[in-house]
Amino acid sequence: MIKTANRIANVEEYYFSKKLAEVRSLDTVEFPVINLGIGSPDLAPAKAAIDALTRSAQQANSHGYQNYKGIPALREAIQKFYKTTYQVDLNSETEILPLMGSKEGIMHVTLAFVNEGDEVLIPNPGYPTYASVSKLAGAQVTTYEMKESLDWGIDIEALKARDLSRVKIMWVNFPHMPTGRIASHTELSELVALARKNNFLIVNDNPYSLILNDAPLSILAMEGAEEVALELNSLSKSHNMAGWRIGWVAGNKNYIDAVLRVKSNMDSGMFLGLQQAAVESLKNGVDWFNQLNDTYRKRKQVAIRILEQLGCSYSKNQSGLFLWAKAPDTVNDVETWIDKILYGAKVFITPGFIFGDAGKRHIRISLCATEEKLTEANARIKKRIDELNPTPAGVHAGKV
Repeated sequence: MIKTANRIANVEEYYFSKKLAEVRSLDTVEFPVINLGIGSPDLAPAKAAIDALTRSAQQANSHGYQNYKGIPALREAIQKFYKTTYQVDLNSETEILPLMGSKEGIMHVTLAFVNEGDEVLIPNPGYPTYASVSKLAGAQVTTYEMKESLDWGIDIEALKARDLSRVKIMWVNFPHMPTGRIASHTELSELVALARKNNFLIVNDNPYSLILNDAPLSILAMEGAEEVALELNSLSKSHNMAGWRIGWVAGNKNYIDAVLRVKSNMDSGMFLGLQQAAVESLKNGVDWFNQLNDTYRKRKQVAIRILEQLGCSYSKNQSGLFLWAKAPDTVNDVETWIDKILYGAKVFITPGFIFGDAGKRHIRISLCATEEKLTEANARIKKRIDELNPTPAGVHAGKV
């Protein structure tokens, strides 16, 4: 066997890549698994987007290589979206770079700015890809804690007291996944000021800002952000287009040019039909998002009943596609507890440890399932609780 590269020695296969294979192995026609683990929207994109894709695919000249920077119409649509949604003015020619999903942007940004041995700050709990990509680049990964005592906010004063001289990139993610934390203008401003003082790049991963959130914010709206900040965004969550892989990075022209130098060596442009569909999706109006969020609010209420059934505690002030909750004290090992729910009730819930050790006592439920499926999941879990933990009438059992 050929020896693998040293760079992958400390990088594990993505948790969901392995776990979902296990989940699928339990699926049967008679008793299918209800997957409440991943944030893959089950609702359709806007009809106008689907129609645009169909029209483009039927045209013979749509199937060739495309510009690495995306078509002008897409960059202009993103520019208008940022102006309308975040009150941020961007130059569509120089400050926006379309991506094949924002996840690839994490890799592109890292390769463009991080040298081997540089320090990268990532949130704990936080999206695991920040850490894995940093490790692939040979960076030193350092975490900063999202503090439960601050309703999952960042302890800015603690960060100021640290030696940040070797930090090259700080990853932030607001609204935050998995906790649903929404950052205030003050918090984002303080983070930008910290990056300016310590001369590092701060990158906000911002795909959840339109989901159950009445006040969308971009880090690029903060004073001084143009000097030190980039922002990733996408249509995956907010526009129900996760599998379409359409995203972008926005910010200072010099930073965008650096990312383009990496990206242009890793792909050959996005299919024209997808770009034209994205243009139409970015035109979605307030009514479209109101309807989408009404659906998620209803699902959230059912998901809360699941958490309460399990005896979990949670914050009511959460945005995004998930509910984050703390397991009851009666649970000794959350991963084992989650597996008991999976194998006993055939309901898959994400254990919080995969987002960092600050999440090891927590779980995450996705809202990307219908009310009917969430209701059925609740009934299955209740039955399983009753089977394993019979309790006197009126006494609640939160242990599965």
